[in-house]
Parts: sequence; C-alpha cells; structure tokens
Amino acid sequence: MKTRFLLPLLLFAAIPARAAEPIPIKVLVVTTFELGADTGDKPGEFQRWVEKLPLPDTVPFPQGYRALRFNPSLGVLGIVTGEGPTRAAASMEAIGNDPRFDLSHAYILLAGIAGIDPRFGSPGSAVWAKHVVDGDLAHEIDAREIPKDWSTGYIPLQRATPFEQPVPDAQSISGSSMYTLNAGLVDWAFGLTKGVALPDTPILQKLRAPYRGFPAGQKPPTVAIGDTLAAGTFWVGARMNRWAEDWVHYWTKGQGVFATTAEEDAGMMQALTFLAQVHKVDLDRVLVLRTASNFDMPPPGQTPAELLASEAKEGSYSGFIPSVDAAFDVGSVVVRELASHWDRYRDTVPGGR
Repeated sequence: MKTRFLLPLLLFAAIPARAAEPIPIKVLVVTTFELGADTGDKPGEFQRWVEKLPLPDTVPFPQGYRALRFNPSLGVLGIVTGEGPTRAAASMEAIGNDPRFDLSHAYILLAGIAGIDPRFGSPGSAVWAKHVVDGDLAHEIDAREIPKDWSTGYIPLQRATPFEQPVPDAQSISGSSMYTLNAGLVDWAFGLTKGVALPDTPILQKLRAPYRGFPAGQKPPTVAIGDTLAAGTFWVGARMNRWAEDWVHYWTKGQGVFATTAEEDAGMMQALTFLAQVHKVDLDRVLVLRTASNFDMPPPGQTPAELLASEAKEGSYSGFIPSVDAAFDVGSVVVRELASHWDRYRDTVPGGR
C-alpha cells in the first residue's frame, strides 16, 4: 500500500475516536450492489468507480452493508447501500450519522442501473432525474378483482379510485410519495454530460430491434433528463408500464415524465430528508442518475412471463455491462468537476438555488 494512504486508513480504523475532526467529503457516490469483490471480477455498480475514478482506500463500515471506499486526494467517498429501499435508507442513515465524515457540503450522487420505458429511451442510456416517485405507497386490489372501468388496481393512499383528484400531499402521515430534486443542479449536470458518447454495441442494437412502434426505444443510447419510479417490487409488462407513466404524471401533477424504474431511490431520499433536518446533508446537492440495463416491458409479440424467462435464462439483463459503464462514464464527469474545482462548488451549488 502506498505511504500516502496510511494516515487516512489509520484514522478510519479508529471508529470510536470522537476527538478527531470529521473528514470533509466533497462527493459521496452511492451505488446499490456489487456482484463480488470491489475489483478484478465481473462488475456490479460499484466496481467501475473503485477501479477507474479510482477509490483506492478500503474503509471499515460495520454499521452498514459493505465496506466503503475513499479517494483522499479527491475527497470522494463511495458506498454500496445494498439493494432495496430498506437497505438504502438504513445505509444512508448510517453514513450520514458516521462521526468520521462531514457530509454537510457533500454532493450526493446515486449512480445505479434501471429499467427504461421504451417510450422514453433505450438500454445503455443515462437519465438524470428531477423527481423520484415512490411506487410502493398505495392501496392495491388483486388484478382479478379490479372493477372493469379501472385502468389499474393501484390506488393512491387517502383515495378510493385510481388517480383520484385532488392529488394528495406528497408528504403526509402515510409517507413520502414524491421527492423533487434541485432542478438547477440537474440541468447543470445534464449540460455537463449531454455530450458524453455512450457506445452503441451489437448487444444493445439486438436488444432494441424488436421494439417496433417505439421510436425512442429504437434510438441509440443517449444522456437525457427524465424521472424515476422507485419500488421494491420488480414489476414488468405493458400494463404496469402504463401504470408507471400515469403514476409519475399523477404525483408530479403533470410536471414529470416517467423514464426509469428502480428500487432504492425513495428510501435514499427519505433518509437524506431526515438527515437534512439536522443539517448533516444538503438536499439541494443530491443527484440521481439511472442508466438503463433493460426495457421494463416486452416487445410486441412477447408476454411479460416470456420476457422474465428469457432474462433468467441469460443470467442478467442484456444491457447490464453497458449500463454499469454508462453510470461511471456519465457520473464521473460530474464527480471530477465538483471535486477538482472545490473552491468553486463548496459554497455555491451550480445551477443556482
């Protein structure tokens, strides 16, 4: 191990040492899973960051899902929260309350893979979110018992019919159904990365070819702005996709456009909301980047069950590797800009607000 990394590691090892000043973090990179080791094998969401940013130091994190990684020269910390909204929320609370770190000025980037609506884009694409909508907080009626004139069996909490007006408050006693990110920061991140070239591989071309009738779904990968629907249930199919589009439109009051489906985003945002209340993080500095590993519905002529079977047979989503590459290739542009010009961004959030 290089000598310059010994001091940070000694500091990190002394978890109970409350006398030490917390280390100011410039950027916290949030990923949700890794398949094996942090380096040297098949990558999950974390490995590209560890190897290529890089994040050379391993930091014990027994109160969370997995050890952290740190780049002391850049001031960038990386975390794997574990998959699902509960692990994400618990991990973010743990890192936010860790006395070793000062996250009060940190920019927080969730960079993870997702499913994508073929009406919005194609696998391999990268999407910056302005809204995170919770897809779990709802009443649900079994599909076999849905009234014939209903479009879905999902009903907003505090309502009796699908998409009943007026829209309930997004923050209520029932939970948090929608989070709005700093639009100026999102626009800034998009402007910085919209020119990033995302490879259009033969695998991606083959994956999107059957989606005839979906012009956006047949286009090569691109960087875009769209919204994410976060739910612990891995739903699939054209009917569920239509529900997702309508659900995002409903909760954002027509301001949002459904693009990607993920798990952890709402759990992360809830934890960060609580941490912000005690000034441990700044919600205006949060970014959500989701990169598409697969479509969230089958192409014409294929059933949802057949799509699930084909994905299980292949062992992973067809666009998996391009999606983890895109998360780093796009996200790292923002991370490097923020960390390398800290004098510019420490006290002033780009994009205003």
